[in-house]
Amino acid sequence: MTAFSLEPAQLTWCEELRALAAERLRPLAEKGEPGRVNRALVAELGALGLLPRLFTSGALDLCLMRESLAHACTEAETALALQGLGAHPVHAHGTEAQRARWLPRVSEGTAVAAFALSEPDAGSDAAALSLRAEPDAGYGAGPSVWRLTGEKCWISNAPEADFYTVFARTTPGAGARGVTAFLVPADRPGLSGTPLDMLSPHPVGALAFDAVPVTADDVLGEPDRGFRVAMDTLNLFRPSVGAFAVGMAQAALDATLAHTTARDAFGGKLRDLQAVSHQVAELALRTEAARLMVYAAATAYDAGAPDVPRRAAMAKLLATETAQYVVDKAVQLHGARALRRGHLLEHLYREVRAPRIYEGASEVQRGIIAKELYRTLDATTKEAGA
Repeated sequence: MTAFSLEPAQLTWCEELRALAAERLRPLAEKGEPGRVNRALVAELGALGLLPRLFTSGALDLCLMRESLAHACTEAETALALQGLGAHPVHAHGTEAQRARWLPRVSEGTAVAAFALSEPDAGSDAAALSLRAEPDAGYGAGPSVWRLTGEKCWISNAPEADFYTVFARTTPGAGARGVTAFLVPADRPGLSGTPLDMLSPHPVGALAFDAVPVTADDVLGEPDRGFRVAMDTLNLFRPSVGAFAVGMAQAALDATLAHTTARDAFGGKLRDLQAVSHQVAELALRTEAARLMVYAAATAYDAGAPDVPRRAAMAKLLATETAQYVVDKAVQLHGARALRRGHLLEHLYREVRAPRIYEGASEVQRGIIAKELYRTLDATTKEAGA
């Protein structure tokens, strides 16, 4: 089922979110320290009731939240998304005890979550994880106790998170089938981390695991089935990464409309130049097309459609590539003023680059789309032959 429009109540809610982001969240974001977890901002997201919605809403609501927040405050959007990304595996695959301990605190904004999948040599190829979970029979509980040894890298909210959803190899040489997901509290002995200085300053870091103990009580889902936990989470969040991108694209488009209306040039307004107005029309066209694909993918997820991996990949790919295009063209139409530190478009220009890489780079999304298309073709051909 494709979503071509939103209900009036949804449109009103999006307007309210944009207002909240501008009035209550952006001031807190501006007071935060670049590259550090902004706990005051996370707590306010909880106080506004947005964090609890991560566990009660569907994919479309998640997209509407991320798009609306991104339009006015990308820092608030990212803080919300990272809480969801890190805690969704606990919500969807955790035990009653795991959920009871962590989800109320995540919802309140008093505990910071993180999703620890990527490694220095295993980013796009998630099945190539090398962080080892080795049985430790001498620890006191036999083979249901493991020691985690290795590294994680490019982990958002690291090293300041309160707990991590960690994916480690429990069966060597088994590819995706030999990975287990663990819930690892940040105070576990042997776990350390260092922050990374990024192009757009965000709380991102590397984690080092020096024989970190984990037990069967820390497993999310089933042993050796952690790749399913990771893909389940990414299938939900990939369309909403697209929504984040659409929010940034819309902010850039709105700024461009205002600028070209106010700017005097060549005896008139900048908007009166056909070369300019046609570019603005192109920005609007691409932004709306990306938005509709994101909504369609989210609606498919909520409906339990079988083609969610393909739709999610398409939505993330189109929306993130579109946002890069829109922001770049918006900078060009603004001229040098958009390159000054502190300008909205200077901020968006740095922010918009990362979504084309994280949670599956654009090249990975193209691979997923092609794989799903051929899988469908092969299944149809086999069924017809039978």
